[in-house]
Amino acid sequence: MGTPEFAVPSLEALISNKFNVVAVVTAPDKPQGRGQKLGVSPVKECALKHSIPVLQPPNLKSPTFLEELKGYGAHLQIVVAFRMLPEAVWAMPPLGTFNLHASLLPQYRGAAPINWAIINGETETGVTTFFLKHQIDTGGIIFQDKEPIYHTDTVGTLYERLMYKGAQLVLKTTRAIENGNFPNIPQNEAQPLKHAPKIFKETCEINWNQPGRQVYNFVRGLSPYPGAWSVINGKNYKILKCSIKQDGSSQPPAGNTQTSGMGTDVHLQHFQTDHKSYLYMRTADGWLSIEEFQPEGKKTMHVQDFFRGNAI
Repeated sequence: MGTPEFAVPSLEALISNKFNVVAVVTAPDKPQGRGQKLGVSPVKECALKHSIPVLQPPNLKSPTFLEELKGYGAHLQIVVAFRMLPEAVWAMPPLGTFNLHASLLPQYRGAAPINWAIINGETETGVTTFFLKHQIDTGGIIFQDKEPIYHTDTVGTLYERLMYKGAQLVLKTTRAIENGNFPNIPQNEAQPLKHAPKIFKETCEINWNQPGRQVYNFVRGLSPYPGAWSVINGKNYKILKCSIKQDGSSQPPAGNTQTSGMGTDVHLQHFQTDHKSYLYMRTADGWLSIEEFQPEGKKTMHVQDFFRGNAI
């Protein structure tokens, strides 16, 4: 059971290791792009490639769907990046249902664990397999595998590594359950827990009054998608890559300073020797150099490319 690209390596790992995947459950097809043509999920594409039956129920509690699912007689159900399941679904197979989560549970329960781990400046995360129970992301832990978070990581780079690390953990977990030799460890909730709630557009607005390191992590934790954003001179810009000014100075580099529509200093510096332009944004304790961004209604571009024919 899964929908996005993140779930595909797990499905491929099960298939290539000769597990009998009797069916795939994924999201219904949705209109995509300007033409609004129906698009299929990455998991459905993978299933069709391997001639595996695909179920796409709009309602997971539908008696028709439950009867169809039961008819496949699965011994085990595996969930990777899917919706919250009703008990009638996760309790159906005799060996239970386990989920792959992109954090070291119980930390970062919720819909966006990779984003929030980077936003909060964590230096380590990982993947966890656990059995489903009533409350989301709270079931007994089967296995975990740690992964470092580098200071240059974005959601995109960390997502990629966890996607393949997670596939290997799914394979390890499935083999252990098949052999009847696996842990089922209750989650330790005595420690302070950090959460990973769903991210909305409002969540992604940059607060330039925070320290530079905090803003830097915020941008990384939302890049390349959905993208941290800010209003500058009345226009919306997604900030996708930035760097911290190394000298730690609270003063901008020499050049012309403009003020944005939100009252934040925007500093633009031109070097005539190499014809380069630099865009600095003031934070609570210094300046951030903006390197890649997406102006409203335009494609993502490097700051150098933008200033060849535009001005903020």
